[in-house]
Amino acid sequence: MRKLTAALVLLTVLAMASAQTEIRWFVGLGAGSDEPQFEAQQAIVDAYNASQNDIRLVLEIVENTQANDILATQIAAGNAPDIVGPVGIRGRSNFPGAWRDLSDLIAAADYDLSDFDPALVDFYKMEGQGQIGLPFAVFPSFITYNKTLFDEAGAAYPPSSYGDPYVSADGEVLPWNLDTLRDLAMFLTVDANGNDATMDAFDPNAVIQWGFMVQMTDLRGALTLFGPGNFVDADGNAVIPEHWATGAQWIHDAMWKDYFWPNGPYAASDLITWSPFQSGNLAMAQTHLWYQTCCMFDLQDEWGVAPMPAAFDGSITAKLHADTFVITEASRNPEAAFDVLTYLLSPEIAPQLTTIYGGMPARLSLQGDYLEGMFAQAWPNRDVDIAVIADSLLYPDSPNHEEGMPANRQAQDLYIAFDQRLQNTPAFDVAGELEALRAELQLLFDSAR
Repeated sequence: MRKLTAALVLLTVLAMASAQTEIRWFVGLGAGSDEPQFEAQQAIVDAYNASQNDIRLVLEIVENTQANDILATQIAAGNAPDIVGPVGIRGRSNFPGAWRDLSDLIAAADYDLSDFDPALVDFYKMEGQGQIGLPFAVFPSFITYNKTLFDEAGAAYPPSSYGDPYVSADGEVLPWNLDTLRDLAMFLTVDANGNDATMDAFDPNAVIQWGFMVQMTDLRGALTLFGPGNFVDADGNAVIPEHWATGAQWIHDAMWKDYFWPNGPYAASDLITWSPFQSGNLAMAQTHLWYQTCCMFDLQDEWGVAPMPAAFDGSITAKLHADTFVITEASRNPEAAFDVLTYLLSPEIAPQLTTIYGGMPARLSLQGDYLEGMFAQAWPNRDVDIAVIADSLLYPDSPNHEEGMPANRQAQDLYIAFDQRLQNTPAFDVAGELEALRAELQLLFDSAR
């Protein structure tokens, strides 16, 4: 009798499993592929599966550096996952046409969008593709600075609020702009003999500490320091925005003339490592909010956050990362996938996920105490002026630096190759090479029409 009962239980479990709709959740295009995040994500999957019997959610985590290729292979083989995310603007742009328009699913479910900023909802409306996502998490960027290095140099900290000037250690009041940033960064750049980059005796071949860089981004991300832009115009033609041409020259000078921005050889050295600010050898960096919760826990120095400086035209840009979850066009069960998606975006689950990924919830009702709670958990002994982080959302880059272009992945390869030459070539003809890049992009865009 006991054997019969056990067999019946097993058959019942197997029957229930076979009746369930399987939904595959692919993680890796954005955050979530770091091993410390695995267990927390799986716990959310387990909780969802325990909450109902109709759908079985399966988590698939792949290495971020391989995610694009793996997902492309799965889609090409007719084995696409149902849900992909969290995924940022670049990750989505690399797969044009791969994401399902959610409009009918939103309407059928009468899904309430009132807790989201309408502008952020519209952010995911893509021409020719529809409403491919809903707001999930935002990652503003700002200046993170090393207080310990500032103190050692006797330098005053950057301003603590947007609109405030920089007040030097001597009491001089200066606008917080790129010129002030450059001078401060040079003062904080030091060689092995203790000379800073403003001194005649400074040795650029023996730098051990740098003043500033825009880290862990590509060329388009770095160039937002000078204002938003893209390498393609509204008509699909390749362009080099004038302020980006000025910015590329400024960055090259910062590496090879003023020496406060690590050039290619230094950036590849053990002095900077894969996480430059965490190395303790970088005084200031533009970082996104996710960096505070992923990549700087080994830093023992004191640090703070500051507003982005004004560009040469007086404008301020704090480039923005924004993540969502998307349903693939190839999903065989979009209604079930939408049920999972709304679970991940729910007021109960979204705060757990955004804490895992280090972002601010896109739900307006969740933003109030989020940053205080996040920093209390991640950095309980640090006094961080979190108002700067929230205020940075007021200065997003539009167009975004990760927006798509024709033949997007190949276009990225072209400007990444340009950036590598810029970083590694002291005598680099920036203007001439930019024109060559524009011509290469134009040929690529024409071939993609």
